[in-house]
Amino acid sequence: MLELSGLTKTYGGRAVLSNLSHRFAPGRFVAIMGESGVGKSTLLNLIAGLDAADSGEVLVDGRPMSALDDDAATSLRRTRMGFIFQAFHVLPHLTLHQNVALPLLLNAYSARSGTDRAESMLAAVGLGGRGADFPRQLSGGELQRVAIARALVHRPALLLADEPTGNLDPETAGGILRLLRAEIRATGAGAIMVTHSHAAAEMADEILLLTRDGLQQV
Repeated sequence: MLELSGLTKTYGGRAVLSNLSHRFAPGRFVAIMGESGVGKSTLLNLIAGLDAADSGEVLVDGRPMSALDDDAATSLRRTRMGFIFQAFHVLPHLTLHQNVALPLLLNAYSARSGTDRAESMLAAVGLGGRGADFPRQLSGGELQRVAIARALVHRPALLLADEPTGNLDPETAGGILRLLRAEIRATGAGAIMVTHSHAAAEMADEILLLTRDGLQQV
């Protein structure tokens, strides 16, 4: 489903990723660890097509991301991918329910099924009954849970998660990771999670270490 081929990315003349190649097996929950600055978040952005590599390819379902125009890349992200970013990107003018339901609206789910699914996901992340609240009423950890619910709500084929439990206490983090794993297994999705947490990484099917030499199995 996902393959990296000779991926290289530089910033300010410094190579963050250099000739990186790896094939991810479908339906696997993969944790990527590594030192700060080694390129973990950059890698997620390249996979999502939110940034462009200097050379090499990201292939999703056999299609190179570089061959897609803006509309096709946007459609692929909207229908096939889910994202959990460190900055949350929760929309402040929308309620929690509207934030979580947004991917369903963009993918033309019916109003009834979209409402039910959004409410179900809010409950799953411990925010049941708070759909009418606005982001300004939430703590950082609660905002992260909203972002996780939104990323999972449309049952993406590929989930990309950048430190998804970084703002959560250990007990809540464990529950969220169990939810991620359950959703992934229920839908047969693949998932790539960047994390510094060894406890989080141990919830994955496999752990990869990103170094200047590439991705290595732990």
